[in-house]
Amino acid sequence: MPQPETVPVFIGGEWQASSATDTSPVYNPSDGTQIAATPMGDATEVGRAIEAAHAAFPEWAETPAVDRARVLFAFKQLLEDHFEELSQIVTREHGKTLEESRGSVRRGIEVVEFACGAPSLLMGESLENIARGIDCDTIRQPLGVSVAISPFNFPVMVPLWTLPVAIACGNTFVLKPSEKVPLSAIRMIELLEEAGCPKGVVNLVHGGKGAVDTLLTHPDVRTVSFVGSTPIAKYVYETATRAGKRVQSAGGAKNYMIVLPDADVDSTIDAVMGSAYGCAGERCMAGSVLVCAEDAGSRFLDPLSDAARKMRVGPTDRDPDSQMGAVVTRQHLESLHASIEEGLREGAELFVDGRDVKVEGAPDGFYLGPTVFDKVQPNMSIARNELFGPVLSVMHTDDLQGAVERCNNSGFGNAAVLFTSSGAAARTFRHHVNAGMVGINVGVPAPMAFFPFSGWNNSFFGDLHVQGHEGVSFFTRQKVTINRWIDTKRYF
Repeated sequence: MPQPETVPVFIGGEWQASSATDTSPVYNPSDGTQIAATPMGDATEVGRAIEAAHAAFPEWAETPAVDRARVLFAFKQLLEDHFEELSQIVTREHGKTLEESRGSVRRGIEVVEFACGAPSLLMGESLENIARGIDCDTIRQPLGVSVAISPFNFPVMVPLWTLPVAIACGNTFVLKPSEKVPLSAIRMIELLEEAGCPKGVVNLVHGGKGAVDTLLTHPDVRTVSFVGSTPIAKYVYETATRAGKRVQSAGGAKNYMIVLPDADVDSTIDAVMGSAYGCAGERCMAGSVLVCAEDAGSRFLDPLSDAARKMRVGPTDRDPDSQMGAVVTRQHLESLHASIEEGLREGAELFVDGRDVKVEGAPDGFYLGPTVFDKVQPNMSIARNELFGPVLSVMHTDDLQGAVERCNNSGFGNAAVLFTSSGAAARTFRHHVNAGMVGINVGVPAPMAFFPFSGWNNSFFGDLHVQGHEGVSFFTRQKVTINRWIDTKRYF
């Protein structure tokens, strides 16, 4: 059997073989086969990419914003033309259902659409006569080389959170995708090259900690964007800020969904299922804790467990009826199994055991079915740690206040959701919950491209979030000019 192909790097406008000798396997999670290998690039190779971006920066920064936008318009059209191809690549290397992959690619394209408005987004402000005869204005200017280190769970969407905004603002870019899912990012950069992006403006490298540390500390890097687990997000933030970089570092989450007895049963069950088990739970916006306040558990727990048992788990690359796919690697599957065992040892009650799932025709796939724990207590590991898989922990409280307190004590702050038909309860929840993205009868309150992805607490390290106007602010710095012209000729 031939060895899987080692994927290339893209440096200074050229696709080339990596100089790395070590590689990391890329799997199709649906059947467990290796489909590619990712080179684990070193500091020298990453440094070449940064140098290429640094060399391309002066010309790109001077390129009119309208011309930069035209490259993005062409890129957006190519993404549309290859939408189905990109979605299938995501499904093949990640394991999402095709519908989920399409949704994630669409969300990425929406950020490109937003960035196409660069001429308007980059406009400054002005005020005449801040004092007699003195005017003041602001302009936005790019910073230099921007770096993005992206996770495995959204191979197209997360890179597109930052790349189009960064280059629209006049920065150049180095992307390091997850070694687990390089194929989507490679195809995306090929399309950007086809759209007319000048050589060196965007570069792509691969690697592990050594590559990451180079990206975080290289003197020519000005901004760092990261998405991943909280421990690594904190490390990225602390390391890069010590090196003088501007950083936005998104971490993990433990997102609470609270249900009140007055919530609509059918729509709530659908929303909870989508939140807990969409993308096999491998997303930082997944609802991983369901708190049944008052006596809501008597209405919701049985139908929820029934829906979980009936969910169709299968090979998403060839079964269009699969409602949930595999997790990304066997190592991650084993970690999830260990977490389930730990939950049992701590005394949680396993209502639905996803380890029992059987997937016909894919014995080597990395499958864990929907799992439901009941009677989970806040001190249990399955309640405190981000498992990043299709495991839902159910808690019970006497009232909404107790449910919100449990959410606020989690230490994270990405998303929090309430299911209710009471406007007063919804307003109280929105005001008091300690999370940056709030859903009312919405299971996954992920904002559109023109709003910030606004994680709080241990879910985000930095000041300016990805997406929206905060993204534009992150990738630019403001220059204030105060003008005074002495009218010696007395024109008026």
